[in-house]
Amino acid sequence: MEYLARQKLNFVIHLDNRDLFFNNVPLLFREGFDQNVFTQKNNKTVRETLSSPKYIKFSQQILRNYSSSLEMPLGEFLFQLKNEGNQLYRKFLNPHGDTRYCVFSINDPGILNAKGLYMYLVDGQVNYIGRCLDNFSKRINQGYGRIHPKNCYIDGQSTNCHLNSLIAKNIDQVLLFVCTLDDVSEIEYLEKILIKKIQPEWNVSVKFE
Repeated sequence: MEYLARQKLNFVIHLDNRDLFFNNVPLLFREGFDQNVFTQKNNKTVRETLSSPKYIKFSQQILRNYSSSLEMPLGEFLFQLKNEGNQLYRKFLNPHGDTRYCVFSINDPGILNAKGLYMYLVDGQVNYIGRCLDNFSKRINQGYGRIHPKNCYIDGQSTNCHLNSLIAKNIDQVLLFVCTLDDVSEIEYLEKILIKKIQPEWNVSVKFE
């Protein structure tokens, strides 16, 4: 594998006797960061949450120490614990469920409904390689680009939280590149090959978190 060219923020990767053309797609960032996103999950009370399989293991501790809070909305309750300095709130969240997130999107009409491969680069280094089997609008704008409260919990999307937080930490340098492809099986195959060969830092940390 070799990098053949990189001009005007676009580049080509030669792989398996073919050229993969990656084009830069501008990321549009909303000003500011989102914090304490998990506190916005208030569709269930503490009592209702503790009846779920993922959370029932916390029941005795909550019943013993916070029986008067069982009817509180979950997010509100956990925010109260956090403000008290009680680390019990973290047990409800995935490892990246309480961090600083950014909000970003793409609006290139030629990319929104396409699928294929994508890469996040920081300072010219490939830090993450991913696949998109539906469309980039869903993957970027509705997925990694905005962290929803439910994603922050142990039964949510830890990978979304992790990748978004990494992008937030590198917001001034991160670039998105996409390679549009039509064949789903080809997309899956090429993603595996590229990750194996390049071994991007973020892929490794996300996979083995």
